[in-house]
Amino acid sequence: MSGHGRSVFVAVLGNTIEYFDVTLYGLFAVFISKAFFPSEKALTGLLATYAIFIISYAVRPVAGLLLGRLADLRGHRFVLVLTINLMTLGTFGIGLLPSYQSIGIVAPLMLVILRTIQGIGASAEYTVATSYALENGPTERRNTAAGWSNAGANVGPMIASAIAMTLALTLGDEFIAKGGWRAPFLLSVPMGLLAFYLRRQMVDDGLLHTHSKSDLRRARIPLFVALRGHWSTVATVIAMCAGQRIGGICIQAYFVTALIRLGYSGAVAMLVSIALFALGIPACWIGGRLADRFGGRPVQIGGFGIYTVLAVPLFMVMGVSVPLTMVGLFVCTMVNNILAPPLSLAVIMSFPREIRGAASALNFNIGTALIGSTAPLIATSLDALTGSEAAFGWYWAAICLVSLLTAVFAYPERLMGSKTD
Repeated sequence: MSGHGRSVFVAVLGNTIEYFDVTLYGLFAVFISKAFFPSEKALTGLLATYAIFIISYAVRPVAGLLLGRLADLRGHRFVLVLTINLMTLGTFGIGLLPSYQSIGIVAPLMLVILRTIQGIGASAEYTVATSYALENGPTERRNTAAGWSNAGANVGPMIASAIAMTLALTLGDEFIAKGGWRAPFLLSVPMGLLAFYLRRQMVDDGLLHTHSKSDLRRARIPLFVALRGHWSTVATVIAMCAGQRIGGICIQAYFVTALIRLGYSGAVAMLVSIALFALGIPACWIGGRLADRFGGRPVQIGGFGIYTVLAVPLFMVMGVSVPLTMVGLFVCTMVNNILAPPLSLAVIMSFPREIRGAASALNFNIGTALIGSTAPLIATSLDALTGSEAAFGWYWAAICLVSLLTAVFAYPERLMGSKTD
C-alpha cells in the first residue's frame, strides 16, 4: 500500500469506528432507553436517551479545540492514537454497563460518562484523520481523498446496521430488548486495536517536531492569539455545513427510529438503513470526483439547492408507502454524501497549517453539537407537538437555505484560488 493509500486507510478506519458507535446508539435508542430510563411513557425515556446523545456532542467543541491544538503541536500521530483509544473505551463500556434495574441511578450516570468519553475521542477524530489524508495526498485529488475519508462515515454505520438487522432477524426483538443490543458495542474492540496498531506506525509531524525556527515560534503562540483573524471563517464554515450536518445525523441516528415509530418492523427499518449507507459509499466518491473536476462551490450550491426544495416533501412522504419513503430517503442520502467531500475540504483547508487542527475541529464540532446532534431531539419533539413529521422538514429546509446562501455569498477565500485548495 502506498504512503497516500495508507494515510487514507488510517482516516477511513477511524471514521468507521466513530460512526459505528454513533449509529449503534441511534439504532438501539429504543432499547437503550428501556434499559437505563425505565418509565411508563416510552417517549420520556427516548427523549432522555437522545438528550445524552446531545451531551456527548456538547463536549466536542472544547475537547476538539484542545485535541486539535495538540495535533498542530505534537502531530497527527499523537492525537489519532489518543482518539482511537478513547472512542473504543467509550463504546465498549456501554456494552458492559449494567442496567437501571441492576444498579439504579448509577446506570444512567455511567452512560453519560461513557458517552462523554466517546465524545471527547470523536471530537478530533474526523478532522485530524481527514487532515492527515489530505496533507499526504496530491493537491489535485484532495476532494476525492476527502470522499474516501467520508466513506468511513458510511462503512461504520453499514456494519452497525447489518449486525443489528442480523440480530433482529435471527434472534428477534425480544432477545435484543433483554440485552442482545449490547453485543455490537463490544465489537468495537477488534476494530480499535487494528486502528491503534496502524496509527502507532505513523510519523510525528507537528510543529514541535520540526527544525524550522519559524514553526517553533508559531508553536509558542497562545491558542486564541493564533486563532485571531480566523473567527469569521470558523462561523462561515459552520453555516455552510449546517444543512448537511442535520442530514448526516438523521441518516445515522434518526430515520430508523422514525420508521419504527411509524409502524415499520425493526428488520425493515434496519434493511433500509443498510441500503442508505451502502448507497452513501459510492456517493461520497462521486461527490469527491465532481468537486475535483468542477470545484467544491458549484457542488455545494447544487446540493443545498436540492435540499432546500426537497426537505419538506421528504418528511411528508415518510410513512405514506414503502416505495415513496425509500425514494425520499435515497435522494436524501445521495445529496448528503455528494456534499460531504467538498464540505470536509472546506472544514479543514480553509485554515493555514499552523492552526488547522484546532480551527477545523472547533468549527466541525460546534456545528455538529449545536445543529447536527440536536436534530433527533428536535424532530421527535416537533412530531410530538404537531403530530406531523413534516414540521421538522420545514426546520431543516430553513437551515439548508442558510447553507446555500453561505456557499453563494461567503465561500472561504482560501478555497477560491483553485478547485482544491
